[in-house]
Amino acid sequence: MSTSSQTQFRYTQTPSKVLHLRNLPWECTEEELVELCKPFGKIVNTKCNVGANRNQAFVEFVDLNQAISMVSYYASSSEPAQVRGKTVYIQYSNRHEIVNNKSPGDTPGNVLLVTIEGVEANDVTIETIHLVFSAFGFVHKIATFEKAAGFQALIQFTDAETASSARNALDGRSIPRYLLPDHVTSCHLRISYSAHTDLNIKFQSHRSRDYTNPYLPVNPTAMEGLMQVPVVGPDGKKQEPQSNVLLASIENMQYAVTVDVLHSVFSAFGTVQKIAIFEKNGGTQALIQYPDVTTAAVAKESLEGHCIYEGGYCLQ
Repeated sequence: MSTSSQTQFRYTQTPSKVLHLRNLPWECTEEELVELCKPFGKIVNTKCNVGANRNQAFVEFVDLNQAISMVSYYASSSEPAQVRGKTVYIQYSNRHEIVNNKSPGDTPGNVLLVTIEGVEANDVTIETIHLVFSAFGFVHKIATFEKAAGFQALIQFTDAETASSARNALDGRSIPRYLLPDHVTSCHLRISYSAHTDLNIKFQSHRSRDYTNPYLPVNPTAMEGLMQVPVVGPDGKKQEPQSNVLLASIENMQYAVTVDVLHSVFSAFGTVQKIAIFEKNGGTQALIQYPDVTTAAVAKESLEGHCIYEGGYCLQ
């Protein structure tokens, strides 16, 4: 018997049809566990990704002799059990069956509940959250809020499979450092599944977004608050902060200005993602969203002070 295989087992344990596997690859899948164990018998249950490092698991055989067969095989083999090239340590569990007491946060769904540890609400923008999670599939909606647990977000994907891919890849990881403010030294994502299946987003704002509905009203207070963060230039004077969203004030309006009219005017400079028209302080205003700051800046420079049509002005 090899020295390496001797360290894989504890011989003093009472045999059980449930085996405890250690030193698995991080986020080992149920399919990988079954593939390792199925030569020895029928698997009736598994429990993956347990332990502080999520590198342990339990496997339950239908029969005790099948579990004994697997332990005996690797105890006498010169080749250790392996998953993804990592040596897996096998021992009998002190439990005789696996009971999956899943909380709602463990039941896969298409909406993730993300707790962002180590940050304040204003440290991580909704654009950053969207950028990180959209790498795994189309993000339908995002809603952010503050609870006792900290700054949190609900993120809705098309299906549970896409959400699971994002959770498996990002849970316990950090948002890339270059996407965070300089003063944030530590930022970790703790992700579980939400019981929600379809988020109810009433307004587009810096706290919530519906990427499936370009005509959803924009909350002007929230968007203006985001755009009014003071920016100081090299000369020490406050500059107007740049944003991919323009606030247009329409003055001396002689004819109706509709979403279609604004889209026709502003799309000459790039793709217009969203438009919202609203009344404020007795005047007509609109929010026009572009994909990036550069396109918005070009449109602003070109249109500010110019007529939409005779008698009307568009001022940003």
